[in-house]
Amino acid sequence: MKHDQENEEFIIGRHPVVAALKSGSPINKLFIQTGVKKDENIIADILKLARKKHLVISEVPKQKLDRLSGGQNHQGVLLAVAAFEYATIDDLFENAKKQAVEPFFVILDNIEDPHNLGSIIRTADAAGVSGVIIPKHRAVGLTSVVAKTSAGAIERVPVARVTNLSATVKELKARGMWIFGTDISGTDYRRWDAKGSVAVIIGNEGKGISPLLKKQVDEMLTIPMIGNIQSLNASVAASVLIYQGFNSRHPLKHK
Repeated sequence: MKHDQENEEFIIGRHPVVAALKSGSPINKLFIQTGVKKDENIIADILKLARKKHLVISEVPKQKLDRLSGGQNHQGVLLAVAAFEYATIDDLFENAKKQAVEPFFVILDNIEDPHNLGSIIRTADAAGVSGVIIPKHRAVGLTSVVAKTSAGAIERVPVARVTNLSATVKELKARGMWIFGTDISGTDYRRWDAKGSVAVIIGNEGKGISPLLKKQVDEMLTIPMIGNIQSLNASVAASVLIYQGFNSRHPLKHK
């Protein structure tokens, strides 16, 4: 949720707040609920980190936190931060170099639900994904809801926001990446070998991958389903594919 000033966002909830305080994010102010127990370990840690950064700490009633957080479960703490900064495509490749791995990107084609985006970023962080790419238009961006759902992963996984996904995919292919998509028909995802420089596209919650992007994909992957449900939540599908990518890139070593 936007603050009164357009150049600010909120990070909501205890664990996301700790992650932000430990990162290099430009933070403007810490709001803490009046009467919250300051001797609780995590609250004590939050206050210690805030004081170390010389932040303004403002004690406010629960009603104000409820309003600022848009009714989300703020757990008595909230940070006002500068609007989330987006990475560039070059930043994503640089991050892969820092990880000392071949690039592994997740491309999201018009994901609209902030909870899905936050969950995908959280899984991407857990599996060592080098970066996430989202479009500027007709898709959710980096918001406070995304930040909270990501449980702090938004501070560690670079997210690039691009004007044209199709043009970006062309650029990635020109830089030597193999592009994989998701569809109801395709190669069983369990056969996917994600070694090398790869990116996987996750489609919109209802429409899937746009036809233009489908034409640029090197190979389509499908998740077999034998029950009555014939589609998965976007964040669940992304998690399944991200971890297949992880498995093939980090095979289990037999003793």
